[in-house]
Amino acid sequence: MPQNTFTKSKPCESITDLPSLGLEKEDFITDFKRYYSYRLGRDEHCRSPHYAYEALSLAVSDRLVERWKNTYNTYRESDCKKAYYLSMEFLMGRTLSNAMLNLGITGAVAEAMYDLGLEIEELIESEPDAGLGNGGLGRLAACFIDSCATLQLPVTGYGLRYEYGMFSQVIVNGEQVERPDHWLKNGNVWEIERPEYTHRIKFGGRVEQSVNERGVKRRSWVDTTDILAVPYDTPIPGYQNGTVNTLRLWKATATEEFNLEEFNAGDYAESVAAKNTAENISMVLYPNDANENGKSLRLQQQYLLASASLQDIVANWVGRHGNNFTHFAEKNCFQLNDTHPSVAVAELMRILMDTHGLKWAKAWEITRQTMAYTNHTLLPEALEKWSVSLFERLLPRLMEIIYEINAHFLAEVALHWPGDNERLARMSLIEEGSEKKVRMAYLAIVGSFSVNGVAELHSKLLQEGLFKDFYDLWPDKFNNKTNGVTPRRWLAACNPELAKFITEMIGDKWITDLSELKKLENFVNDKKFCKKWYELQQNAKQRLIDYKKTEFDIDLNVNALFDVQVKRFHEYKRQLLNVLHVIHLYDRIKRGDTENWTDRCVLIGGKAAPGYYMAKRIIKLINNISDVINNDPDVGEKLKLVFMPNYRVSAMEKICPGADLSEQISTAGKEASGTGNMKFMMNGALTIGTLDGANIEIREEVGDDNFFLFGLTEDEVEDLRHHYDPVNMINQDEDLQRVMNLLECGHFNQFEPGIFDDVINSIKSSGDPWMTIADFRSFVNAQKRVEAAYQDKDLWTRMSIINTANSGKFSTDRTIKNYSDEIWNLEPVAISK
Repeated sequence: MPQNTFTKSKPCESITDLPSLGLEKEDFITDFKRYYSYRLGRDEHCRSPHYAYEALSLAVSDRLVERWKNTYNTYRESDCKKAYYLSMEFLMGRTLSNAMLNLGITGAVAEAMYDLGLEIEELIESEPDAGLGNGGLGRLAACFIDSCATLQLPVTGYGLRYEYGMFSQVIVNGEQVERPDHWLKNGNVWEIERPEYTHRIKFGGRVEQSVNERGVKRRSWVDTTDILAVPYDTPIPGYQNGTVNTLRLWKATATEEFNLEEFNAGDYAESVAAKNTAENISMVLYPNDANENGKSLRLQQQYLLASASLQDIVANWVGRHGNNFTHFAEKNCFQLNDTHPSVAVAELMRILMDTHGLKWAKAWEITRQTMAYTNHTLLPEALEKWSVSLFERLLPRLMEIIYEINAHFLAEVALHWPGDNERLARMSLIEEGSEKKVRMAYLAIVGSFSVNGVAELHSKLLQEGLFKDFYDLWPDKFNNKTNGVTPRRWLAACNPELAKFITEMIGDKWITDLSELKKLENFVNDKKFCKKWYELQQNAKQRLIDYKKTEFDIDLNVNALFDVQVKRFHEYKRQLLNVLHVIHLYDRIKRGDTENWTDRCVLIGGKAAPGYYMAKRIIKLINNISDVINNDPDVGEKLKLVFMPNYRVSAMEKICPGADLSEQISTAGKEASGTGNMKFMMNGALTIGTLDGANIEIREEVGDDNFFLFGLTEDEVEDLRHHYDPVNMINQDEDLQRVMNLLECGHFNQFEPGIFDDVINSIKSSGDPWMTIADFRSFVNAQKRVEAAYQDKDLWTRMSIINTANSGKFSTDRTIKNYSDEIWNLEPVAISK
């Protein structure tokens, strides 16, 4: 009998035929009790909400799996074209509340838990955030796959199953301290392990050439050290449409987990060394790559993602079509989410040639017809480059293929620009120098049929700057896809009171067609509507205050302006500029300049990369300033500064409904898009920002009068760079002089002399690439306009409504439809019930 098969004793109905699972309150009560009592072995004496969360999640998961199987079978029977989203990050957040919303069972489940004496909110809060991402890149990927399912597009997400996610951030004496985020310590009820789809991943070894009986040369990658990639699948439900797509995450394991011979010889550590070494690859999100071991591990992670995912897709193709790849490009498309998975270009070539015997020309044709690349950064240092020596040691066969791709590519460049050796050097996939490096972004561009930026300005700057040579060669390859966020999680789920009110006024079509929110503009002069809107905004602010009270012994005034900046810490995002304004406000209070004052609560949150010294200094500065301001009796309720530690998806779900003002203040030309700006806008916050990233398009949608613009443009930044003199600017601005004096005299670090000298020096340096001082006066003036608007409650409320009403463009449903129509060429597939 073949392995993994079994026989049935007599003909019967299918072993998977089951009646459909009910969606009523009683159905969930029954299933919850069964899981709680039998699967988890708990009784009425158990006091931990975790087990109740697990029991409920298992009951909800059953409903997802039912639709998941239907979706898989429908896709298979229709033989539809599919897309695959390869990303090193999927910042999913919590699953339970999102699953209930998308299944349309939130009310029934809440009633079921109430009848059982349980608070649904407590169970939702018991779920850890899935630690699979760092920031905007990963959250965008999560929003994307939500929209793919809602639009009923056959798209599978591929990523890595990190055992430890982005670190948990705690603040000790004002300093960021990183603690492990072992989000999987209690398992994950939402995933299903699929060991039958395990793939072998090669590292190291060497390449040898052989000739077969027909005289055909073949390259073989031999003597490798192999690990196994084991898939874990998570269901991704669309919004109440029966579609459940798949997120497949890879875990690295050893080929032989346990060496009995070593163990019996008494070398217990060595007996499990191979297991530990293999599992390190998927152990931690973003290992510190400041040293050679970290770089090696990072490249191994990227290759694991690319190789396992491509092997998986190709194996599925071969299982249905044999070794015939004639129509492979017509049926498959790979979207590379940033530069991290770009090694997939060379890996697909290797699989097609070395495993399936295709010749170079055919394999390259297929590769260039199936790969598409999204760039997410304008910072050259963020474009990954790996040393050729590291590549040759870890991935020797891939390095050979990259060299050959480069040779063919440079020949093509030379045909367009004969004799232009400088251009050849600029465009080569191999960067020359004391240490040769592989330019991974260039590999992605050369191997893809589509290259897109993520906001109109970002895409324009890619074409005119970072990738100008490639744009000159292939202008038709470049396009823009402005980012978005999913309205299901970022309005319907996180702000249910406001969502309910909106639905009462304009219907519920906005949940899947966000442009419907435009109808809210009809109510901006309706006093009753505006009064209700204001009350809901205040309620959201109070919930945020209550949420923060669990962490801080501080009272925040619900009537104050809630001024919020939450995002990854990086100097270009200019949390420092925000802090300089806070110091300015503090200085005004201390000088008695408080006529016509607007009370303000400034909330800042975000994590700095463990090795990012300056970002961590700025976090320390914020906390020191906070300690001074919040304990100064002269300040009182006029000004509060709160640093919110351990910023994450579930925290943002509380924060964004309660924000009045959204700080999007990056140096113009540095932010690719931003998505926090969209979440705040969708929930009615007003934006203060530069002409950067998606801010430009937000301002276009809401109008100049409903956006607080300040700062230099991207062109002005570049013009000023050659003669930037921040010290002179300080000397010409009395307010700025007082701010800098408070910093330089040690007012915020009286017992820690000199600790902020590096921050101060960076602010005053003519080489400051972020030009913080250059935008200070414009920022202060814009903040005065904010204060004036906020003091007029009716005006602010109307502006808030207009922001929500015009957020329709910034739904990932629109973004994904653009990807599907213009890059992937997919058709929606209705799921049979």
